[in-house]
Amino acid sequence: MGTWNTRGLRGSALEDLINISNERYQSAGLALIQKVPTPIKPMRMDKERGQITLAYFDKKSTVDYIGAVQGVPVCFDAKECATDTFALQNLHEHQVDFMEGFEAQKGVSFIILHFTKRDEIYYIPFRDIKKFWDRAGQGGRKSFCYDEIDKDYIITASEGVLVHYLAALKKDLDSRP
Repeated sequence: MGTWNTRGLRGSALEDLINISNERYQSAGLALIQKVPTPIKPMRMDKERGQITLAYFDKKSTVDYIGAVQGVPVCFDAKECATDTFALQNLHEHQVDFMEGFEAQKGVSFIILHFTKRDEIYYIPFRDIKKFWDRAGQGGRKSFCYDEIDKDYIITASEGVLVHYLAALKKDLDSRP
């Protein structure tokens, strides 16, 4: 039996760490964050085993995670980058539009980005994502690099949480008018 290689599985290790972190946050009563399932359309079933053997993405998904932290609505996407440059093609227009609309409704949107070569994880506030996105839309760089992100938003393991992003979320909230 051969292995199944897909670009869609990139980031799954980061998502596993985030899922564990979200369980800790929920157990501590700090947050309720859920992984948003990607909608699929089953095309072929193995009736004997009750398993889907062929499926297609049914529609565009929004973001990876959505929920609330101490009454603050949050949504975010988890991304990984093997180099010091993150290509904006890894974010989709419908995701950026969703995050922008979420912010307009007084929610907080961001991405959690793991620079795998450096083994560093960062919280990238939506205002920065939007700046990079708009720059690309105006003919500028179609990516952003490690040197452009705010290093104050590094995410580390803390208090038994593997990806303790609530500290960075607090910094983001404190920086807003």
